[in-house]
Amino acid sequence: MRLGAGIRLGPYQIIAPLGSGGMGEVYRARDTRLGREVAVKVLPEHMSRDPQAVVRFEREARAVAALSHPNILAIFDVGREHDIFYAVTELLQGDTLRAVMKDAVVPWQRAVDLVAAVAEGLAAAHSKGVIHRDLKPENIFLTSDGHVKILDFGLARFETAEPDGMQLTATQTGAVMGTAGYMSPEQVRGETAGPSSDLFSLGCVLYEMVSGRRAFPGQTAVEIMSGVLRDRPPELSSSSTGAPREVERLIAHCLEKQVEARFQSARDLAFGLREILSSASSAPAAAPKETESERDSIAVLPFANASKDPDAEYLGDGIAESIINSLVSITQLKVVPRSTVFRYKGQDIDPQTVGRDLNVRMVLTGRLILRGETLVAGAELIDVAQGAQIWGERFNRKIADIFAVEEEIARKISENLRLKLSSDEKKRLGKRFTENSEAYQLYLRGRHYWARRTPGSLQKGAEHFQQAIEKDPAYALAYSGLADCYSMLTIFTPDGRNGWPRARSAAASALTMDPELAEGHTSLAFIRAFSDWDWKASDEGFRRAHELNPSYWVTPYWHAFVLNMAGRRDEAERQIQRALELEPLSPIVAHVAAFLSLSARRFGEARERSLRGLEIDPTYALLRLWLGSAYAAESRFDEAIQEFTRAHALLKDISISWSYLAYAHARAGNIAEARRLMQEMMSEARLADDFGGCVIHTGLGEYEAALAMAEKACELRNSWLTMSAATDPKLDPIRDHPRFQAVMRRMGL
Repeated sequence: MRLGAGIRLGPYQIIAPLGSGGMGEVYRARDTRLGREVAVKVLPEHMSRDPQAVVRFEREARAVAALSHPNILAIFDVGREHDIFYAVTELLQGDTLRAVMKDAVVPWQRAVDLVAAVAEGLAAAHSKGVIHRDLKPENIFLTSDGHVKILDFGLARFETAEPDGMQLTATQTGAVMGTAGYMSPEQVRGETAGPSSDLFSLGCVLYEMVSGRRAFPGQTAVEIMSGVLRDRPPELSSSSTGAPREVERLIAHCLEKQVEARFQSARDLAFGLREILSSASSAPAAAPKETESERDSIAVLPFANASKDPDAEYLGDGIAESIINSLVSITQLKVVPRSTVFRYKGQDIDPQTVGRDLNVRMVLTGRLILRGETLVAGAELIDVAQGAQIWGERFNRKIADIFAVEEEIARKISENLRLKLSSDEKKRLGKRFTENSEAYQLYLRGRHYWARRTPGSLQKGAEHFQQAIEKDPAYALAYSGLADCYSMLTIFTPDGRNGWPRARSAAASALTMDPELAEGHTSLAFIRAFSDWDWKASDEGFRRAHELNPSYWVTPYWHAFVLNMAGRRDEAERQIQRALELEPLSPIVAHVAAFLSLSARRFGEARERSLRGLEIDPTYALLRLWLGSAYAAESRFDEAIQEFTRAHALLKDISISWSYLAYAHARAGNIAEARRLMQEMMSEARLADDFGGCVIHTGLGEYEAALAMAEKACELRNSWLTMSAATDPKLDPIRDHPRFQAVMRRMGL
């Protein structure tokens, strides 16, 4: 039954029809009481005769009205006039996304922005137990003033119960509800649709927006739904869409067949989308695309230790890293990062295969043998496309000539690639930080151990840096390495509280020897944050280091960590993205990326980043801590306990692993085990037992004791409190307490 102009439904006077569908007819109307125009949706006549349909219609309206989110169509009223049941909503001016998509492919930035807005609306709906189940371009509305609205919750599933205990469910399990091509695999199978089903649908929408084609095409509904269950959409072409690769990865994550493999919340998806936009807007304008002749590319593989002497392992790594560090200063040359090429360490892989994997034109391979004071090294430069060696040389030198070997290899690379170097590039290519080859070898050993990041290896690293300084008291890089070891030891070892003065002295010496040393400025900036709580001076130091050497990955990695502690999370995310560009496969960088997501309460993303880092190095304990912390924040305590147990096995000398494990047991209700672990931690008198006690007492709900421990940790300038006070979700129950706020103020946070 169609309603004519002038008919009244309660206080609403019909003006004209707006549209119709299976779930009812929609009219433009006037609210005679408030003098405004609204939209009125009328339940179809056949459904008006079904009592269950009527009850559902009214309950749906009440549930959606309670959402009150700017990206969800607002419902003002429900009513009945004679046998006509109706709902009153805001009147929108604009068009559906489907109408917009008919004209052209949507630019990727606009598409990501729109879908982020929809995801934010879904997050509000899901938090109230409302699952849409029919997201598609027809149900997304773009208003003329630039807003996004989710329409039509007619197929919604309600996970919350009414006060009378009645569960609101649209259909029985086994019924297929939704629109072919946008339904999730579980919807196609007739299974219960949860929040991630809406995210699958939203992934289909985003794919279609940026590509101009359906994610799952087909001539019939059966063909389309078979594709949803079986196929992956064709890969997006960045050259045609202009979208960064992160967009394709995000879409693929939404379209995973298994529910647990997708984003687990709409809020996580929205954050991911906004981050992509933020990174794109903060990135410098793209330079004109360079041709192969303008910018060449090379991967420098670790030199194989042909002597099989474990004591010489550092040398092959160090030579490759030194050559990489020299070549990155050449603007005409793209150099694959250390963390990426070091994946191939110890593997007997054809250089052409490596080159194709890494998409570079040249691959440098090398082998070395150390016989007493004699270094025998061979290097080959391979043209990947031609499969031919374009340069090769064998060096038989005294180990004291190691500088000349490295410089000769770097020079031969630039010559054979016919690179025209500026005077500054030539200067940087030949720069030596020491003339003492023994000091240099000790420095290489020090960095080799520093990169392992265990208390034992850090101690060995510090010893080698100190020996390098004894060989060359003016060796600025060795002082910086020593400062970095002392800084890490201060955080990771039982007697580390006394390490900050030694770290500061070493960093100051590095800058005295070389005021333009980026590594020295980075070392001191880290110390100023953790030891001095001087956030301004720390920030200035990191920025100066970046100016001096934009290729030094430790600078943005540590800068991100410090900015996050200071609450400047958007800036921190930009810095960690820069670090990931420089070292994309470093578990060290991955752990800070995960920590940033955890701090921002993006727990799904924190899990993803942790798991990606653990794929690179399953033994990197900090990634286990952040993965367990994300599980704990989501009340997935069994999984949190499992990860904290693994971290504890790797970090048994550090009480933070005791405290996190005890916290998870406390939250899981295993009070006796939590107290046993706390007693064990305290009896060991480990580092961070004050901060660790704060964490455990918070988990036990013993907030006064937790606050006392936090105050003690502050007195001792505990490093774990510094990094966690403003960030760790485990401390949320006490963070707003006046005593904890006083601790925060003392730290300048």
